Amino acid sequence: MKKSYEQFIARQELLKKQYDEAYYEKQHKRGKLTARERILLLFDEGTFEETDAYTPPANASFGKTVKAFGDGVVAGFGKVNGRLVYAFSQDFNVLGGSLGSQHAAKIVKIQDLALKTGSPVVGLIDSGGARIQEGISSLNGYADIFKRNVLSSGVIPQISVIMGPAAGGAVYSPALTDFIFMTADTSYMFVTGPNVVKEVLNETVTTEDLGGASVHGTKSGVADFVYNDDENTILGVKQLLSYLPSNNLETAPVHQKDVSKEKTEDRLRYIVPEDPDKPYNVKEIIELIVDNGKFLEVSENHAMNIITAFARIDGHSVGIIANQPKVMAGTLDIDSSVKAARFINICNSFNIPIITLEDVPGFLPGTDQEHDGIIRHGAKLLYAYTNATVPKITIILRKAYGGAYIVMNSKGIGGDFSFAWPTAEIAVMGPDGAIAILYRKELTEAEDPAALKKELTQTYRDEVTNPYIADEKGFIDEVIDPALTRSKIITCLDALRRKTVLRIDRKQGNVPL
Repeated sequence: MKKSYEQFIARQELLKKQYDEAYYEKQHKRGKLTARERILLLFDEGTFEETDAYTPPANASFGKTVKAFGDGVVAGFGKVNGRLVYAFSQDFNVLGGSLGSQHAAKIVKIQDLALKTGSPVVGLIDSGGARIQEGISSLNGYADIFKRNVLSSGVIPQISVIMGPAAGGAVYSPALTDFIFMTADTSYMFVTGPNVVKEVLNETVTTEDLGGASVHGTKSGVADFVYNDDENTILGVKQLLSYLPSNNLETAPVHQKDVSKEKTEDRLRYIVPEDPDKPYNVKEIIELIVDNGKFLEVSENHAMNIITAFARIDGHSVGIIANQPKVMAGTLDIDSSVKAARFINICNSFNIPIITLEDVPGFLPGTDQEHDGIIRHGAKLLYAYTNATVPKITIILRKAYGGAYIVMNSKGIGGDFSFAWPTAEIAVMGPDGAIAILYRKELTEAEDPAALKKELTQTYRDEVTNPYIADEKGFIDEVIDPALTRSKIITCLDALRRKTVLRIDRKQGNVPL
């Protein structure tokens, strides 16, 4: 026994030597934490259990390899916020974090265990990509990972955290997951790098400008969250997990309730301006109806004309979708439609009710939008809302015009409850457009066209856009006092807790991709 135990201790010492002071210093000089530091920061203290720590790299048929434990990835499981989570963290200091066959096998094992146990899986990405010297074995490893990403989709939350390079085929695993985090300045994602761009297109571009966090957090929308350093990025992951259930058969954890549902918030009566064309910040409304005024915005700097966020109301997780009149007057365009549709799909997958705050004058007009496929992309939002079976509540704050009114969770496409504030305007189109079409001749022949237009516009608002008309016809459930919005939402969410929807059996719907 003594000899066997000595061998056991000697093996552990060899593993410790791999992670000496130089190992940490090398990564810290890059402005990054090591793979192990990231893992320990993610998990609750003392709960992480590592798997396959001693796995060596496979014997390569070409080029050099090194003798190193773990094969460039730290993998295992533990508790995050007291709940079981599986994770892997690629180690850039070991073979550049490159993915070989054994590296891939460790990740696949974690993915399989997470799916079997109904637990979230978090991937901390910092890798040079496929290990060249292993050839097709490396490529097949990526294929195994991609397959499990797809099989786990909509079953368990999958979160990718880009904390270094992710290039070539390696970017498709994060793209298949539910959320992507990126760390500013130290992370990047692209299918083809700057050298290839230069060679093929004769275009010079930096790594940051091609696929850095600043690009993917704003222009492409690939990154859902961007933080300034590794520490805050991982804290952001933990915050996101607190809003999500462990799997699609559960609901998110219920937190301590903020206030009683009888509380009123008088300030809500004064946020929407009297002038229907004057902008305001819808985030002020969100803060006043959610617990403690706190919410976690998703894709905050991309498609800013629509807000997507997780919050809690009466202790329960909800997803919030809100048109933002402060940006592009809250119109729907391609990017905002796709952003909101994706968020709806995630909420629906994980049993999170959807609250919609509506103030939308329509879809953004123009040749660019039409030629880039606003019809197809707008249909994604329509499909997502209609397909979602979770509780769905809409509050019409102001404008609800045309097809955009229908798309934003109207009762006609399956919204459970729809309410309007007294400031709401619900119609086929806004007064200006309607008057211009309906009274073109009269306006042309009038002695005072401006006065006539003003009179007709007011008549149109009184007789057509008036929210009480929609209320009386049953197309909305009630015109409510804005101050009671929160209590109304809480009451309706309570009524919908046991909501079930029976659907016609089908293999899958044909999503307008």
